[in-house]
Amino acid sequence: MPIYASMKSVAAYVPNHCIPNSFFTNFLETSDEWIIQRTGIKTRYFAPSHIKSSDLGVEAAKVALRRANLEAKDIDVLLCASISPDFFGMPSTACIIASKLGISDVPAFDIVAACSGFIYCLSVAKSYIESGLYRNVLVIGAEKISTVLDFSDRSTCVLFGDGAGACVIGQSDEIGIKDVHISSNGNFSHLLYTPRNNNVPNHFQADIALLEGIIEDGQIDEQFVKMKGNEVFKVAVRTISKDARDILQRNHISSNELDFFIPHQANLRIIQAIASSLKLSNDKLILTVQQYGNTSAASIPMALDFGYTQGKFKNRDLLLLDAFGAGFTWGSALVYADFVT
Repeated sequence: MPIYASMKSVAAYVPNHCIPNSFFTNFLETSDEWIIQRTGIKTRYFAPSHIKSSDLGVEAAKVALRRANLEAKDIDVLLCASISPDFFGMPSTACIIASKLGISDVPAFDIVAACSGFIYCLSVAKSYIESGLYRNVLVIGAEKISTVLDFSDRSTCVLFGDGAGACVIGQSDEIGIKDVHISSNGNFSHLLYTPRNNNVPNHFQADIALLEGIIEDGQIDEQFVKMKGNEVFKVAVRTISKDARDILQRNHISSNELDFFIPHQANLRIIQAIASSLKLSNDKLILTVQQYGNTSAASIPMALDFGYTQGKFKNRDLLLLDAFGAGFTWGSALVYADFVT
């Protein structure tokens, strides 16, 4: 008998601080109407200083484990996607989450694919399960993006929010995750990125004056998200639309056969443009961008949780997930809603 990968549960968590658009009018030249018109976003959530991405991920993971009727000891692998990790480079946020959950002696690692990170994790989890190597994979998207935002940049800081989503991928005797496709094109990396200063000389070369000059120029401190929004918008709509059509064609499925379309929740205008290109009606869209903003790698699992908790899904509904992020990276997945009982 073949082994299939199936999504056994979904969950989400957001911090307590809900931030309305009016928050930004205190220090930026903007308005609630301006933000809604251009993004569709009305609110988002920011975590307090003592809360990290791993803390958000832990809370989502606890719910995902409970809904899958599993305990931490049952997890064979933990994957985390994040652009706002607890630490720079190391240790991985996945390892921190595993420790906080009491999971040890299993692989735990991060995948960095920006807003496509959850789909990338899903691809890895599917391969692990269907190879027979592991039985249960915990996948988490966890973001405290407020830590990498420039709050003087109106074009970016109003777009993002903090939050986490999680799911358990396990074995099944019928197809659960039907297909996953991921891809990238680094030629567009200059359009959406978080800078890092690579020019600080080591102590054998440096003098204090040079180091002070670097700091004064802001080359160290200004490590915030940078985006050329109009260019990203155009490529995103074109790329996600094509990727969605390609995965449907590869599986001989028409858009009419989809029960729900769950795209990355970056911008309402992008979502509507993609839905229109796929000829999908509004009742097949899962939308959370209005209340959560763009939560990057947490976006799709949070939207899955929203559909689940709102009772929108039926068991074995066919869902199309689609994401696009910095890199550029993108990915899509066809998933049956096996997490609905």
